[in-house]
Amino acid sequence: MRLTESDRDSAVSVSLDSVLDAGPSFAPGPSNGHSRVASKGNGFTHHPYTNGSSKPSIGSDLDERAPGAPRSSVARVSLPGRRLYDDSYVDREEFVRLIIQSLRDVGYMESAATLEAESGYIMETPEVAEFRRCILDASWESAEAALVRLGVTEGEGLWDAKFLIAKQKYLEHLEAGKITAALSVLRNELAPLNPELDHLHALSSLMMCSDPSDLRHQVGWDGAGGTSRRRLLMDLQRYIPSSVMIPQRRFATLLDQARAYQQSRCLYHNVPLRNQSYSLYTDHQCDRNAFPRVTTAVLSVHEDEVWNLEWSHNGKYLATASKDRTAIIWRVELDKDPRYRAYSPEFILRDHEFHVGCVSWSLDDSILLTASEHRITLWNARTGIRVRILEQHTDVVTALSWLPDGSGFISGGLDRKIILWDADGKMRDNWGRTTPIRVTDLMVTPDFTRLVAVGMYDLPPTIPAGGNATQDAGAAGCTGTGTGVGGGGTSTSRGSETRIIIYDLATKQPESSIRLEGELTSVKISQDSQYALINRASENGPPAEIHLLDLSTEQVVRKYTGHSQSKHVIRSCFGGVEGNFVLSGSEDGNVYIWHRDTGALLEVLEGHGDGSVNSVAWNPVNERMFASCSDDKTVRIWEAPPPDALAPSALVTAGSDGHGHTEDPRDGENGKGKGKGRWDAGSSASLSSLAGAGPSSLSDTGNGYGIGSTTALF
Repeated sequence: MRLTESDRDSAVSVSLDSVLDAGPSFAPGPSNGHSRVASKGNGFTHHPYTNGSSKPSIGSDLDERAPGAPRSSVARVSLPGRRLYDDSYVDREEFVRLIIQSLRDVGYMESAATLEAESGYIMETPEVAEFRRCILDASWESAEAALVRLGVTEGEGLWDAKFLIAKQKYLEHLEAGKITAALSVLRNELAPLNPELDHLHALSSLMMCSDPSDLRHQVGWDGAGGTSRRRLLMDLQRYIPSSVMIPQRRFATLLDQARAYQQSRCLYHNVPLRNQSYSLYTDHQCDRNAFPRVTTAVLSVHEDEVWNLEWSHNGKYLATASKDRTAIIWRVELDKDPRYRAYSPEFILRDHEFHVGCVSWSLDDSILLTASEHRITLWNARTGIRVRILEQHTDVVTALSWLPDGSGFISGGLDRKIILWDADGKMRDNWGRTTPIRVTDLMVTPDFTRLVAVGMYDLPPTIPAGGNATQDAGAAGCTGTGTGVGGGGTSTSRGSETRIIIYDLATKQPESSIRLEGELTSVKISQDSQYALINRASENGPPAEIHLLDLSTEQVVRKYTGHSQSKHVIRSCFGGVEGNFVLSGSEDGNVYIWHRDTGALLEVLEGHGDGSVNSVAWNPVNERMFASCSDDKTVRIWEAPPPDALAPSALVTAGSDGHGHTEDPRDGENGKGKGKGRWDAGSSASLSSLAGAGPSSLSDTGNGYGIGSTTALF
């Protein structure tokens, strides 16, 4: 937008004695986030300027350095073409106007005026400035009249803009106690714009508010004396062409977008926002050496396969579940240096009759749930005392998920039951008598709106010609391989398929049912409640994959491959800052990490012994720490290597033999025997004796590992 002839005459020889207030692209107020009076300008100015907006001008500053010299004028510079550079696609006028806006935003008013004069471009026309003034000064009629002059065309856009202005006017009348004037606006200005009836009724009901504070509370509005008019300007910006009225702080928005793009392209981006040091001078790139990929501790108290684990919400405790019929609450010195951090079993929860398959922390970390076959046990996590045993399920409980508000939890099992419990263990509700699937995992979305369950759906039985069915449709177990499970003689041929069922949490009614090939063994929901991460096994079917499902479109938007899963339950999770990574165990004994957005496989971490890595969990507080558990009876803590451990000779994870691999003292036990087969086999009560894992039953001291002992890396 170029200067007019009259503007140019005044700008080319501008003395800059009279300038606008700082920050015209947003609401008036303190510039740069501090007091308007500063002792220095740009680090060296001698005058007590208010961010460049006070009377002393560039010319007067020059007069100080050259007494008697004439006041400086600014000559306009004419450049050929419209592009910023010969090889650039950026329009010069747009670029310069954004720079002018940015200078004004931070308070460099004289510099902005100088650039306008030198370039011949102005940030905005007087009509835009007048429109902004009308909104901020509550000159509503003038503001409406200015909309057409600013390019807001007749039609829906103009009606919507007028509705926003009339709504602000109506609310301010109510706040001021001018009920008659407010009623007039409602009848003569808002109603003729044909808004939705529900919206209009909601506005009319505000007349019943007892006082202004009640009004502001009900609307979520801070009043005429707050920021509501500034917010109105931002809302109206959508209807005004951006070339006429530049969006607020547009240059800063572009910089934020550039930073977000660079972060999305940084495969190892795992820096918390609170710790970021962002520079415009270089492109953003995270160091791979700051990524958790080395074992800093091996926890070896369990006496059998470790099947599941979960961090407490405060990140200071880790709960693990094992085939040895125990669950352990580990205490972690999270605030200590990884080289000196101690891990100790705070409580060993032995009172389980069967193998322990699930653990889940309450929102305040005061209660730990464990699932052992059909039983759910509530434990006081601060004392280790058993609080209650729940036995409403009739088959293996495969999933436990707390409600986001901590008021209760939901359990699901192979008996096709989904049950809602209060936090103290009282059954509150259930999803009918049975659900369509034998639930293998479930989770409540963080936004408290949906329940996502995965499991096996039994197809109607097919009876061979001349044969007799030997099992009831509701009682037969399925492994997803398309074959029935039965005894001797002629059996019913039963097929099955796996489904994802998304329930409305409030009504408990299914919103959708999605069929996927292969068996589904786990589900995790992203923090924004938009995506579900689902493990799919590969037995007698397509290759093992982890699917990222968009819950809105019900489409798989990303697949993660490379790991192996065919016979066992493998659980994955999101991890890192903003859930940037996907983490999973594998039946080959390794831990796999992918970049969530690109699907790139970043790391394959070795260290566990023979058998599957069954479950993984990223620490919710320390973004550079996660844990994994395995059939090798151990739990491993993974963190970023410290700087002094990055020498080539230090990058080896030492094992019991002091060499570059880990040898488990229990080699020979391959850890097989749990997993999907466990869901369809008989009861696990055949284990001969209860586990007695405890501090006195640590693994052999000769293996180099113990409670909280670290690898030779440190």
